[in-house]
Amino acid sequence: MSMIRELRAAVRPSLRKGARSGGTEDPAEAASAVVDCAVYRDGYRGTARLSPAEALRRVRGRSTRSSEGDGATREFVWIGLHEPTEREFAGIAQEYGLHPLAVEDAVHAHQRPKVERYDESIFTVLKTLHYTEQPDEPGQAAAVVESGEVMCFTGRDYIITVRHGGQGSLRALRHRLEDDPELLSRGPSAVLHAIADQTVDGYLAVADAVQVDIDEVENQVFAQQTERAAGRRRGGESGRIYQLKREVLEFKRAVGPLLRPMELLSERPVRLIDPEIQKYFRDVADHLARVNEQVLGFDELLNSILQANLAQATVAQSEDMRKITSWAAIFAVPTMIAGVYGMNFDVMPETHWEYGYPAVMALIVGICVAIHRGFKHNGWL
Repeated sequence: MSMIRELRAAVRPSLRKGARSGGTEDPAEAASAVVDCAVYRDGYRGTARLSPAEALRRVRGRSTRSSEGDGATREFVWIGLHEPTEREFAGIAQEYGLHPLAVEDAVHAHQRPKVERYDESIFTVLKTLHYTEQPDEPGQAAAVVESGEVMCFTGRDYIITVRHGGQGSLRALRHRLEDDPELLSRGPSAVLHAIADQTVDGYLAVADAVQVDIDEVENQVFAQQTERAAGRRRGGESGRIYQLKREVLEFKRAVGPLLRPMELLSERPVRLIDPEIQKYFRDVADHLARVNEQVLGFDELLNSILQANLAQATVAQSEDMRKITSWAAIFAVPTMIAGVYGMNFDVMPETHWEYGYPAVMALIVGICVAIHRGFKHNGWL
């Protein structure tokens, strides 16, 4: 992997230099990362199969365009890519005039969720989340939050989506939008809203699944006291709590940074966002705020559960130490008496008495029984 990174670092300057000088790349190579490319006119998809460059030239080459409001066009290009390399994305970036910094973020992924505005486009980074059940131990299952990324370049007459990871497929979303031409006719901003809305809906589903797991762990932790009273022991809750905390941390990294940018998209006028579509961003921002509150609540609740689990472990250790101390005190009595009479002196009390041995044994048993009853009464045994 390090060799691949070094090779990419070596070719990156040359790629940028070629992009500035107007050099192009092999269209077949660029198309390898393209999942779908289509031109939409008045909300309806064109039937012609076009390359990204051909689609843009067709849209911008028409003499008439119908628009409604600032930034809303009746005709636009929607290009979908999956994990493109720098070389695969270079031609599209040059043709559509994408900012080099945004292009670099889109290619290398692992970016913080954000919304950045450039002269002719809006660059949006969204984290997609999915809750999956994976086998942990025989008879048990471990739920894991899997993440992906969706980057969107939104322009006046185009939207380019770049997806990383196995989550967050946009194929079903594209088909659903194509079934609603009236909404799709609003232009690229309608697609951006649909992607953001689908992503946040995914957050809500993950939040519900995490809530179920947290409730299950909470019940297990507070059921330990009853199980200890019944003589049963069970462990492993601490490891599950820490796993849930890691999943909540991944959740927080996806939701928290996106909250303020999404609020800005819904509150402030943006030239490339249709005013009618901007109203719908308010609903997305509200759902995102709700998820953010849930995530913060999950974190606090897991901290409380972890503290309760550790407190119960401390109580269990204290109970074990009390039992060990009680039995040690009981066995100390015969050890002391036997030690005294084991000193082999001739002149000792009751040494030559006929009932000396039974009397000493009766004394030992009596004292041990009395101590045992005392500890039992106080709850130490």
